[in-house]
Amino acid sequence: MHKFALGCTLLAWGLFTAIPVHAHFGLLIPSEATVSDKTAKTISLTLAFCHPMEQNAMEMAKPKRVFVTSAGKTEDLTAALTPKPYLKHKAWSAQYTFAKPGLYQFAVEPEPYFEPAEDCFIVHYTKVIVPAFGEEEGWDEALGLKTEIVPLTRPFGNYAGNVFQGKVLVDGKPAANCMVEVEYLNEGGKRKAPNDYFVTQVVKTDAQGIFTYAVPWEGWWGFAALNTAADTMPSKDGPKQVELGAVLWTKFAGSGKN
Repeated sequence: MHKFALGCTLLAWGLFTAIPVHAHFGLLIPSEATVSDKTAKTISLTLAFCHPMEQNAMEMAKPKRVFVTSAGKTEDLTAALTPKPYLKHKAWSAQYTFAKPGLYQFAVEPEPYFEPAEDCFIVHYTKVIVPAFGEEEGWDEALGLKTEIVPLTRPFGNYAGNVFQGKVLVDGKPAANCMVEVEYLNEGGKRKAPNDYFVTQVVKTDAQGIFTYAVPWEGWWGFAALNTAADTMPSKDGPKQVELGAVLWTKFAGSGKN
């Protein structure tokens, strides 16, 4: 969760130092955003937990569940996960072969991650949607996750500069006045933020749980809708709050690119 924590060192003029704590994102990135070849195609999926814009990562325990849903059928991919470091930290990879046309929604339910800086557990339910062989019906269907973003803009085949909209659900109901953090997957460190305020973009949902954001650059963008769970989780220091994140990744192309 993006917020500014006041430091406890008193300056000579009686001021406090503000220390930024940047956003965490569950990561679920396919090697290809769309599959257009008319033959069977295998892609790889990268699963990690990181600060996308700053390109640093945290250790990610093996997820509780990884699955793909298409045409109302769900296939569990958890057993197919293999360890694969991401930004020098523990992360995961999986392979998936598209055998027929369809719209494929991939999703991850992770183990809770305890963040000492925020004194809470973080659980990010993360999705990415991949169309295959010319099909695309069903991209606006919910998966029934504890929390998720249901896209209102088709989440593929978009250009940088397009406006993206999504609806945030918690327990299947719209989450009004919910904070949505937005970050660019800054692979290779190609982009530089002018200052810390620019690292994480922030919008909020309206009364219907809908948010809107205009994407400035080509590449992968993550949207993380944050809410606090009704129940706490136990820790060695007593019960802790749980940040529920609904994360959706979608790729935007530059002008003239597919």
